Amino acid sequence: MIRKVFWDNPYQQTLMTKVAEVSGHEVVFEETIAYSFTGGQESDKAFVNNIPILNSRMEGNLIYYTLPAGHGLSVGDAVTMTIDWPRRYRLMRLHFAAELVLEIVTQKFHLDKVGAHIAEHKARIDFVFGQQISCLFDEILEAYNKIIAADRPIETGFSDIPNQRRYWRIEGFAEVPCGGTHVRSTKEVGYVTVPKNVFKRIHFVSLSD
Repeated sequence: MIRKVFWDNPYQQTLMTKVAEVSGHEVVFEETIAYSFTGGQESDKAFVNNIPILNSRMEGNLIYYTLPAGHGLSVGDAVTMTIDWPRRYRLMRLHFAAELVLEIVTQKFHLDKVGAHIAEHKARIDFVFGQQISCLFDEILEAYNKIIAADRPIETGFSDIPNQRRYWRIEGFAEVPCGGTHVRSTKEVGYVTVPKNVFKRIHFVSLSD
């Protein structure tokens, strides 16, 4: 099991760590700050000793990072890992914007989610719905904006430490299983812009600064 520092401190941008395992182009580190795609949230853009991480995959509680051929790393090597912070921060904010909208839609309209994708500049959630979902947007955004304006603290933690299952919680609103990266408060998430020419999808195309 490796320590996933992006859960302990999602704001950390640089990490000194060591190589735990090498298998060709794939490398495992003792600790990591580089998030790997899961739950719809895209992977971080990250570097190890200024070598770009090309891809990553999760297997059990491990994350295997793909590095370019000839990376030269061996087990036990000390390395410096860095992430593209502006990208991570936008992903964190858009991810939680999507989480808030999903929970509002679930509580108010009881729709089933069938997909999601969180990228750096936009997010998307797909629902099962028999008509144009934009008819619900005014009510969704009203509830969303109230939570943002209230600046509610966002708590995170483990619900199951051995299996590394995580949750986020806003007291009195919801507690939701989630292994993504999160900001500290709803105000930090910001307000979203939502185009209305969609059918079963909710897209977020921008966040307020």
